[in-house]
Amino acid sequence: MELARASAANNVGRARVRVRGAVQGVGFRPFVYGLAQRYALGGFVANDAEGVLIEVEGGSIAEFLAALRCEAPPLARVDSIETEQLRAHGERGFDIAESRAGRVTTRIGADAATCEACLDDLFDPASRFHLYPFVNCTHCGPRYTLTHRLPYDRANTAMAGFALCADCRRDYRDPRDRRFHAEPIACPACGPRLDHPIGEIFERLRAGGIVALKSLGGYHLLCDAANEASVAELRRRKRRDAKPFAVMVASEASLDRVVAADAAERALLRSVERPIVLMQDRGALAPSVAPGLRHVGVMLPYTPLHHLLFHAAVGSPQGRGWQRAPVDLVLVATSANCGGDPIVIDDAERKLGGIADLIVSHDRDIVVRADDSVMAISDGGPALIRRARGFAPRPIRLPREIPPVLAVGGYLKNTITLTRGREAFVSQHVGDLATADTVRFFEQTIAHLTRLVGVAPVAVAHDLHADFASTRFAESLGLRLIAVQHHHAHVGSIAAEHGVDAPLLGLVLDGHGQGSDGGNWGGELLRVDGAHVTRLGHLAALALPGGDAAAREPWRMAAAALAAIGQSETITARFPDQSRAPALAAMLANHGCAVTTSAGRLFDAAAGLLGVCSVQAYEGQAAMQLEALVQTPRVLTDGWRIERDALDLSPLLRYLATPGLAPVAGAELFHGTLAAALADWIAQASARTGLTTIALGGGCFLNRVLSADLAARLRACGLTPLPARQLPPNDGGLSLGQAWIAGQAIVNDTEEERPCASPFPLK
Repeated sequence: MELARASAANNVGRARVRVRGAVQGVGFRPFVYGLAQRYALGGFVANDAEGVLIEVEGGSIAEFLAALRCEAPPLARVDSIETEQLRAHGERGFDIAESRAGRVTTRIGADAATCEACLDDLFDPASRFHLYPFVNCTHCGPRYTLTHRLPYDRANTAMAGFALCADCRRDYRDPRDRRFHAEPIACPACGPRLDHPIGEIFERLRAGGIVALKSLGGYHLLCDAANEASVAELRRRKRRDAKPFAVMVASEASLDRVVAADAAERALLRSVERPIVLMQDRGALAPSVAPGLRHVGVMLPYTPLHHLLFHAAVGSPQGRGWQRAPVDLVLVATSANCGGDPIVIDDAERKLGGIADLIVSHDRDIVVRADDSVMAISDGGPALIRRARGFAPRPIRLPREIPPVLAVGGYLKNTITLTRGREAFVSQHVGDLATADTVRFFEQTIAHLTRLVGVAPVAVAHDLHADFASTRFAESLGLRLIAVQHHHAHVGSIAAEHGVDAPLLGLVLDGHGQGSDGGNWGGELLRVDGAHVTRLGHLAALALPGGDAAAREPWRMAAAALAAIGQSETITARFPDQSRAPALAAMLANHGCAVTTSAGRLFDAAAGLLGVCSVQAYEGQAAMQLEALVQTPRVLTDGWRIERDALDLSPLLRYLATPGLAPVAGAELFHGTLAAALADWIAQASARTGLTTIALGGGCFLNRVLSADLAARLRACGLTPLPARQLPPNDGGLSLGQAWIAGQAIVNDTEEERPCASPFPLK
């Protein structure tokens, strides 16, 4: 169709070309200018609210269009190219016109790591950008985190207050320069300034100090990752007892000293998004970096400032040769926050003065918070654990167009989603809505994303749980409310990102989600058909002694497991250091507890029975430490049973309760048996329903041992597992599922989901 239109335009001699996608702030206009020069075409190119508008006139329009699609700049993402025949004007020159306003339907790009050309400038003594911490061009640097609104022009960014010097103005206006209309362009003569010398920052780190460093999406807290005293002190000051820290190495050449990384992990590490990537720890770091775990999160420098710190560590040599050799310095690089609040972006002296020995700032504002993204290789492919810097607000393409919907996510690991046509714009990671500051960040994120996307939602989707801050916010908007059950949303998220617009099965394994019956769900087998869901089965219920306390103290779930297998009398002796054990045993014996079908609590029970973790310092610690023990998953024969569609793992729990069972053996049996049991359960449901596509959602699928084993077993049964790829499987993906389901509900003109038809009651 495009080529036919192009041929028609060629005959007339002029065409209007509309390019949609992430095509602003990525060097697209100078790219178009260069193509027009190559093919001797007249006309113009301009940014506007819909993307990029081009008019070209001459004899090689078809060739121009082919190159337009095939040779786009590295950061550009072209969704569509539309052409329209026009009457020739006789125009020979080609111009880059001023941006045009209007209703915004384009999008801003994500932040991108410093490109190789800018690194060449950074370490070239002859460059005016030599050792300048804010060097960038159209192929790299900040985008989302410094943009107030669209179109993406300097006046709409945090760079508006920095007037260009003569040299930068020349580059900015030269279509042949890679800094042509690079909105964050600056140099030492006209741009942002660091408030401490690089040498001083490095010396403080080398002396064992803790440094708060202003980065792209917020402050990092840095310290020497090989210095146990420094890492332990950072934990004490940040009040972060055991949750793992990420580290930063100077370059890929430094990686092998720290971790064992395969080719896929290395590719993720050096991608333009520069995420933190989980890799196998070699034991070279301070023990307090990732206590009790086999994997550590590693990232490469992604700003010029990061590179300059490592440059100082090797004596500040000339050129870039030093980056090809290992550098001894490895830095803990963790988000600068405290007490569950969001990452700090301003007022650092007040907020971080009690944590950092040195606070390093600069005078370029951070418009939007964005934590580092976290990824891993799972079941042979890339998997997101936290989606933020480098990815947000890149949209997910939906299976079909839906009305504009705002989805506000859940309580933990919150994100929000706003849809526009077939695009779902998922925000950066917001976090747990447990503090007033995080709730404010949540509300700011909604306001900012709405402004950038440029749509007015007709409905707001939210979780069933009435007490979530996100639900209360949804209710305050005065829009049509659509409540989406938590686990339905998990399956909807997987379906949306994979483009599935047909019925499928969904297995959701997570910590907690309110069921349609008001119960504590978390191990659910569902049949999902758009806005309709049927509960086909669940994990056999376990007692939840102490309610929320059971999620923090795995020994409680271990006690519940002992009660479930008829060994209540052993609870007090099994946990002699827990003063509440006798009372808990009595309560369990009298059936005085709520119950849960949660897979997360099942992991906790196993960890508690094996003595791996009795009390958690952070969410998921018990499950992560249990996974870290596994070398080869093994299956316990007859370790499960399926009764009335409930998957009962009591035989496995009974074996794990064997006194003296080695934790490694128990962890391997738990993972292997759970995967085999789930595959059996799903295969039976598939045979009954005729559905062979299985969405795998929920936070337990961050467990790579379970994910890979289960997926392999499902494929062996002729089934098609769908893992989360573009979003995390945990609650970080919840808002996408809410939006997709709510949009279909609107299209179907119904707000109510089909009642969950469980063939058995929860007991």
